[in-house]
Amino acid sequence: MTLTVQFYTMLSMAAMGIWLGASLDTYKLFVNREKTAKWLLVIHDILFWVVQGLLFFYVLLLTNEGEFRLYIFLAVALGFSMYQALMKQLYMNILKFVMRCIYQTVLFLKRLIMSMVFQPIRWIVGLLISALLFLFHSLLRLVRFAFRLVWKVLYIVCYPLIWLLNVTIIHRIPEKWRTSMRLFFSKGAGILQGAKKLSGTIKTKWKQFWTK
Repeated sequence: MTLTVQFYTMLSMAAMGIWLGASLDTYKLFVNREKTAKWLLVIHDILFWVVQGLLFFYVLLLTNEGEFRLYIFLAVALGFSMYQALMKQLYMNILKFVMRCIYQTVLFLKRLIMSMVFQPIRWIVGLLISALLFLFHSLLRLVRFAFRLVWKVLYIVCYPLIWLLNVTIIHRIPEKWRTSMRLFFSKGAGILQGAKKLSGTIKTKWKQFWTK
């Protein structure tokens, strides 16, 4: 091995020592050891060091064909010490700044997508449901009006017959049957009233949901 190759090897290993220090700080910043399961931390650590070992061996293979010498470890330690003493604070500031920029960019894109895609869909769905509720409420009113109108017409037309039945037949019907008939018609009126209340409740809840 020539002196030139040895010099290049020392420079490359010192650079790899700097790389190792930066990689360790980046790894510690992204991996929360307190909130991560222990078995997952073990997997992360093993993968990290395997990747670092492969990178070191690849660089060493390019510089001196993979020959190990004692000064290689010294050069790595020198590069790592240089990083800790001179470059760590600057690198961490740059890394945190880049992370903040990426986070703000992702947050901006998320808000942009929400405002341009999901918000119009939300408005359209709200408009459709409001229209359906309006139609349902209007149909319910129309049914109630038609029922009352038909009831009034039938009552006026059939009043003589009702009076005649009341005189001749209804008084002879057992009280139990007449009570059942009254309950039947009362339930019908209650169903219509309940449908009206349900429509109003759904409309109110929907307005409260979309105005949040």
